[in-house]
Amino acid sequence: MELTRDRAWETLTQYTKSESLLRHALAVEASTRAYARRFGEDEAVWGITALLHDFDYEIHPTLDKHPQDGAAILRDEGYPEEVIEAILSHAEHLGMERDTPLKKTLFACDEISGFVHACGLVRPAGLDGLEPKSVKKKLKQPSFAAGVHRDEVYAGAELIGVELDEHIANVVAALQPISKELGLRTAADVAPA
Repeated sequence: MELTRDRAWETLTQYTKSESLLRHALAVEASTRAYARRFGEDEAVWGITALLHDFDYEIHPTLDKHPQDGAAILRDEGYPEEVIEAILSHAEHLGMERDTPLKKTLFACDEISGFVHACGLVRPAGLDGLEPKSVKKKLKQPSFAAGVHRDEVYAGAELIGVELDEHIANVVAALQPISKELGLRTAADVAPA
């Protein structure tokens, strides 16, 4: 099997129909790819891994099945073990060691990408002008994006050795170019005509 983004997108959309899950996959892909560039790693492999990290969530929405039952599907489809192991390692409940830069970065980008996306959804200008201090203030509000595991946001930044403010800024910058695909407004949308 040739490992391409198009093939990964086919796999993702075969098992995932929810617009919010597809947008989450795109957000995590964008932030993980940005870190691959920053760390001098294989952007294609990292992006594909991030795109697929929750591909089975709709069909396996419980911890006893996600992502471990999805791993079997990916193996059957011929995805490399590097991709599958990284996807398995992002799930905290499996307790797998995050012993590669890809595993660490996928974990670090997962929850924060979802949280930054949520912040953009409630702002008139989306991610434009979104500062780390505003994101950190929202992190302290348990009712905002309540499904995001705050402990994983903090642990992820520490795992990749990036200060939280810088990590947030990196993720905001990575998501801005795909704002439209994420269903976010931009400053241009709210500017007077």
